[in-house]
Amino acid sequence: MPLLISRNDITQVETDAIVNAANTRLQMGGGVCGAIFHAAGPAKLQAACDKLAPIETGQAVITDGFDSKAKYIIHTAGPIYQKGNPHQEQQLYDCYSNSLRLAADKRLESIAFPLISSGIYGYPPDEALSVAQRSIHDFLGAYEGDMTVYLIVYDNNAFKTAQAMCGEVASYINEQQVKVDTRRSLRDFFRHRSSKEASFREEQLECEQCETSVQNTSGAHAKDGGIFDRLEDSFSTLLFKLIRRKQMTNAEVYKNANLDRRLFSKIISNNDYTPRKNTVLALAISLRLNLEETQELLRSAGYAISHSSKADLIIEYYIMHQENKYYNIDDLNFLLFQYNQTQLGQID
Repeated sequence: MPLLISRNDITQVETDAIVNAANTRLQMGGGVCGAIFHAAGPAKLQAACDKLAPIETGQAVITDGFDSKAKYIIHTAGPIYQKGNPHQEQQLYDCYSNSLRLAADKRLESIAFPLISSGIYGYPPDEALSVAQRSIHDFLGAYEGDMTVYLIVYDNNAFKTAQAMCGEVASYINEQQVKVDTRRSLRDFFRHRSSKEASFREEQLECEQCETSVQNTSGAHAKDGGIFDRLEDSFSTLLFKLIRRKQMTNAEVYKNANLDRRLFSKIISNNDYTPRKNTVLALAISLRLNLEETQELLRSAGYAISHSSKADLIIEYYIMHQENKYYNIDDLNFLLFQYNQTQLGQID
């Protein structure tokens, strides 16, 4: 049950429900609200809303989707931002949790939110995003069913931490891809030599790449504590050891990894189950593993970081530059989203 970021027209998103950032009178407005009314059919949606109005700030109600692509439209009234208002954060939190509760009551499997109150209501985008993430993750962490939540964003200012890294990530990707191209050219050259000499040189190139990765690794080394002394351990066994070493609870791990609780239970309890690479990487971020630890966890599941993969390079860069141990899967997913790469935490 992941939280995924998307840049889209919310009226075009194919989900079971879309959320309307409504006013308390549930009257047709401008912006996203107006677009949703137009997609659903203004007269029909307004007639349905009139039967439910008015609502309190933070409250949510549900109507049919009518002519829109969604089965349902959930309407919630976000707070108008006032600096120093002690209640607005809870009201914004309630917008998401109450909307999700309505979706759960209908047993919906997907829902799309705008970043509520961050437009004309003036809530600072980064603060609005923080509240949205907390509320959505809290709900999904306790929810027994399956639900995918999409957060439709337009303002990059909501992701200040990740946005600041975009330029550096672009430079890193270019640098590593040049190295990959160089290695390929060298391999092509040595293939014209004797097969024995070519094989020997390719082994040297691979060793150089491994040495570079190890030199760039930050944080504690894998050999500390003996976690990776037995590489024959299954993925689930190694994961269990890492969780205990990091002194985290299972709930903390799967919530921080943006994973479904039942999927996590399947991974941790079934020695024969091997999750997808993206799931392994999501767990590595949740556990705040350094690069060497991440490589070993991947290896235990039969994967590796590839410098031919843009997504892998973004993840590698992110891990290498968490010197203060600040790991946030939503920030990393924003970086992946910016480069049109698959985000971490999607269903395994």
